[in-house]
Amino acid sequence: MELLWGLQERPKRGPKPRLTVEQLVQAAIGVADAEGLAALSMRRVADQLGVAPMSLYTYVPSKAELIDVMLDTVYGEQARPENVAGDWRARLEQIARENWALYHRHPWVLQIATIRPVMGPNLIAKYDYELSAVSGIGLTEVEMDSVVSLVNGHVEGAARRAVEAAQAEQHTGMTDAQWWEAHAPLLEKVLDASRYPTAARVGAAAGAAYGAAHDPAHDFEFGLQRVLDGLAVFIQARSAQLDRR
Repeated sequence: MELLWGLQERPKRGPKPRLTVEQLVQAAIGVADAEGLAALSMRRVADQLGVAPMSLYTYVPSKAELIDVMLDTVYGEQARPENVAGDWRARLEQIARENWALYHRHPWVLQIATIRPVMGPNLIAKYDYELSAVSGIGLTEVEMDSVVSLVNGHVEGAARRAVEAAQAEQHTGMTDAQWWEAHAPLLEKVLDASRYPTAARVGAAAGAAYGAAHDPAHDFEFGLQRVLDGLAVFIQARSAQLDRR
């Protein structure tokens, strides 16, 4: 927590540090962006910075704390305009798109468990900004939290599938269309359309539309609008309750 909030004490004696925590974190983010979280190590970051690996422990206690600061740092990239045109729906949609873009810039974020969130300044600012999208529309504080969690949960799930699809193409050297084309002859032999009529009909239509089993971008857009549709019903009901009081 002290590291996240910049409260750690700096040595009063000795030579001036060659690096800053910010430089260390940016180098680590660069490694994770380019090579994935599995490739991140103190030695790898030290190589990027041209210093001895052990010297990094002057700035961060361990790799775990480094990842915490990396995560809070990328949370600070979120655009937070004071005035967003439109109502709560437009504001939530903007937040969803900002998070979608963040996951694509930094796919490694999806690999970090956030059940116990990193309580850094950028995360708190992000949470406060996202809650403001549904402030003053008749929801309780707990409902506001739940709405933001619901939207962000959809984005995270859709982004994870999109990243996995991109990584599958990188690892296999085949696009989804090429993969399906290679497997289609065997699938046609074993799939009995009379036995699985609905799956055969819908699967064929989806495959023709997407050129693959699914389209992650479509999943994100379709799911986001349905989530917002459901919230619209919920918020309208809340508004009606307030009007009756």
